[in-house]
Amino acid sequence: MKPRAYLDWNATAPLLPEARAAMIAAMDAVGNPSSVHAEGRAAKAIVERARGQVATALGADGADVVFTSGATEAAALALAGRGLQGAALEHDAVAAWIDPVLTADAAGRVAVTDPARATLQLANSETGIVQDLPEGLAVSDLTQGFGKLPLAFNWLGCDMGLISAHKLGGPKGIGALVLRRGLDVAAQIRGGGQEMGRRSGTENVIGIAGFGAAAEAAAQRLADGVWGRVDELRNILETALEQGADNPILVGKDARRLPNTTCVVTPGWKGETQVMQMDLAGFAISAGSACSSGKVRASRVLQAMGFDEGAAASAIRVSLGPEVKKEDVLRFADAWLAQYRKFRARAA
Repeated sequence: MKPRAYLDWNATAPLLPEARAAMIAAMDAVGNPSSVHAEGRAAKAIVERARGQVATALGADGADVVFTSGATEAAALALAGRGLQGAALEHDAVAAWIDPVLTADAAGRVAVTDPARATLQLANSETGIVQDLPEGLAVSDLTQGFGKLPLAFNWLGCDMGLISAHKLGGPKGIGALVLRRGLDVAAQIRGGGQEMGRRSGTENVIGIAGFGAAAEAAAQRLADGVWGRVDELRNILETALEQGADNPILVGKDARRLPNTTCVVTPGWKGETQVMQMDLAGFAISAGSACSSGKVRASRVLQAMGFDEGAAASAIRVSLGPEVKKEDVLRFADAWLAQYRKFRARAA
């Protein structure tokens, strides 16, 4: 049986051992964080420790960290009813709440004319392209950049940020909205007034514990330079693809990108087909964002950058992580190029 290589880290990162250990320990906390007895206070302490870990890792000391079920809920909490402007290349969780009037250029860059009325992602999950956030920005989706890029919420200049645990090695189903101190949002889930009155419901203590531990560990890995080594692997991959294919389109190659992300466009060769072929060859990759309930469609991100529908439907995303090895990258390049040559032969 061929060994498998997981090359879909932007969809979800493998659970970090520190997160697993924190979650196992939190399972023994029997109390409800809202209870005032000793058991409740112990559960509350787990939540508040994790809140501090997330804030420190994000450079958001002094800001409010509101735990949610993920970045999608955080987006709803930040954006519902506000009528903010954005671009079509935002993640679906954000795009559902904005007026998509801002445009992206061919390099994937978005110009924001009125930051106080806009949202702009820090890094795109499909292309890896990183934006320069304007001062006074209302909301930014920080999900893909958190843990991969050096950043500090307090210095970004935005009022609110969206983050998710499973993108940096924490558990699925937990995220947060980060707010500059002094701001408020209208609760979407009402009830007991948990999370400073912004998100009611008994806190997911186990998930929160895992989020905090993962954020702390991810920040340490970033400081240790692990993503610099991932960047080198990404460059090795792209060099192999360029040497083996006829002028492959590597989206954002000359732009500032996440250190792990390669987006390849091969007009005429459906991305869905490539994903299946690579899966059979032992590689997990993606044809775009993984948050669309298994749907595969032409990338609206690439269409917003000027690619036609056919080209946008041919895109694949390879996203690496610290556990990926050089031999994994080279094996993938060989497997993809073998299928690429068959595609070109059929198209000739």
